[in-house]
Amino acid sequence: MTADPRSPPAGAPSLAHDSDALAADYERLSVTRQFETGKGLAAELGIGRGERVLDVGCGTGLLAEHVADLVGADGRVLGIDPLPLRIEVAQAKTRANLAFEVGDANDLGALPPAGFDVVLLNAVFHWLPDQPRALAQFARVLRPGGRIGISTRPPNGADAVRQPIFEAMTQAMAEPPFDRHPRPRTSFVVQVDAGEIRRLLEAAGFAPTLIEVRPIVRMHASPEAVVRLYEASSFGNLFAYLPPDLRPRARAAMAAKLAALMTPEGIAEQVRRLVALAVRR
Repeated sequence: MTADPRSPPAGAPSLAHDSDALAADYERLSVTRQFETGKGLAAELGIGRGERVLDVGCGTGLLAEHVADLVGADGRVLGIDPLPLRIEVAQAKTRANLAFEVGDANDLGALPPAGFDVVLLNAVFHWLPDQPRALAQFARVLRPGGRIGISTRPPNGADAVRQPIFEAMTQAMAEPPFDRHPRPRTSFVVQVDAGEIRRLLEAAGFAPTLIEVRPIVRMHASPEAVVRLYEASSFGNLFAYLPPDLRPRARAAMAAKLAALMTPEGIAEQVRRLVALAVRR
């Protein structure tokens, strides 16, 4: 169930830009962000003792480690991620009921059918280029009555709030010399709204029990912290389209634009999360 990090599926983000530094940044910066939403998702799924859980896109393993505590010695948790460097960090957390593997959400053929009670995808679903195929894989490895929990980034709809952080980042990259290297128009982030995720889940054999868009306010300690979080969360794809010699300047330019948003409490970011829970029919 291994994946070649330099051969992503068509339309997928490149996995070749990750680094030890970015993996370490993700471990550190996601503690108060992705990890917190993941703990909430695990609580809403009611994960309990003795259950078998698959954490898809587990990153450095923070959420999987938390879930291993929930399932106890009689349960087991498997975390998979296509990024080998993040799995290396995660494997330091391995114990009797917790394991990590390099794996691809689109190819879970090495896992037994109906082998899990719960599948978790926290801040992962929007990175999957073929969501119907992935959901079919999750349905196969879940037992009938098993649960899936998804927390993802929805598209900006009419009700979306203004995003000063994204505006500042975009403005920085629209100025010389970065404007000579426009970001490719094709996006590898696949965002779905509440109606779309309901249709996808039902088509894959799931019965949705909750679908909800939630506003979240998160704080960043500094402009540099914003840049590092987004670079680490995108496993290096944020600046990958730029020539390597321009990337340090791009980081500095982006941080300079973001500095205008700094307050004594830090930089506030209003984000929206689409949370979906469903049961395998």
